[in-house]
Amino acid sequence: MSLADDTSEDHGDHGGHHLPAVEDWPRGFGEASWWPFVTAVGAAGIYVAAALFVLGRGQEPLVDPIYGPAATVASVGLFLVGLYGWLYHAFVVNFWEKGTDEHGAGTLRLAMILFLGSEIATFGAGFVYYFFIRVGTWSTDTFPDLVGSLVLVNTAILIVSSFTLHFAHTALRKGNRTRFLQLLGLTLLLGVVFIGGQVYEYYEFIVHKGFTLTGGAFGSAFYGLTGLHGLHVSLGAVLLGIVFVRALKGQYSADRHTSVSTASMYWHFVDVVWIFLVVVLYVGAEI
Repeated sequence: MSLADDTSEDHGDHGGHHLPAVEDWPRGFGEASWWPFVTAVGAAGIYVAAALFVLGRGQEPLVDPIYGPAATVASVGLFLVGLYGWLYHAFVVNFWEKGTDEHGAGTLRLAMILFLGSEIATFGAGFVYYFFIRVGTWSTDTFPDLVGSLVLVNTAILIVSSFTLHFAHTALRKGNRTRFLQLLGLTLLLGVVFIGGQVYEYYEFIVHKGFTLTGGAFGSAFYGLTGLHGLHVSLGAVLLGIVFVRALKGQYSADRHTSVSTASMYWHFVDVVWIFLVVVLYVGAEI
C-alpha cells in the first residue's frame, strides 16, 4: 500500500483531526504531522504580540495599540488549536478506545520526566528574575495582605488534592475501581476549586486592593509566576478530566494505568511548585 493510501485511510479513521505530512519521519513513530509546527508558530506569535503591545504604548506609539491585543488573541488561538490537534493526533486517537500499551509505559513516563525538567527550567527562569529584583530593600507598604486566609485555604486544597490523587492511583493498582473513581473525581473537583480561588484572589487584589500587574516590579513577578502556575493547574485539570472520563468508560485496570501515572506526576509537580511560590512570593515578599 502506498503512503498516499496510508495517509488517506488514517485521515478517515481520525475524523480529520490531523494535518498529514509527506512522509513518516522519524521512522517508526507513525505518520508525521504539521501540528507541532502550527503550535510552534502560535507560541512564537505570543512573543511577537508582546512586542507589539509594548510598541503600542506611550504618548507616541510606534504601532497601532490594537495590534498587540489582536495578535495576542490570534496567536493564543492558533497555539491552542495546534496543541489540540497535536495531542489528539499523537495520543488521544490511538489510546482513547484501547488504552495505553503498557509495553511502552516506561518510555512515556520518561517523556513526562523530561517534560517536567523543561517546566522546572521555565519556572526557574521566573524565579531567577524575582530573586534578581528582590536583591536589596523595598517597601511593602503598597502590598496587599498576601498571606491571608484565602491563600492558606487554596494551598491546603492543592495539597489535599495531591493526596487524593495518590490514593486514587493506589486504589486502581489494588483493583478497587469504585474508590479510584471517587478519589479521582474528588481530585478533579479540588483542582477546579483551587483555580476558582486563584481567580477570586486576583479579583480581590486588582479591584479592591489596587494591586495590579503594572504596579511595579513585584507586581509583574507576582502575576507572572502565579499566572503561569495557574495555567499549569488548568492544564492539569484538563488532563485529569480526560483521565476521569476514560476511567468512567472502564479503560483502566490494575495492569493498565500509564496515563493515570503520568497525569499524577504532572499534578504532583504543580503542587510542589505552588508550595515554593507561597514560600517565596507570599511569605518571602514581606520579610
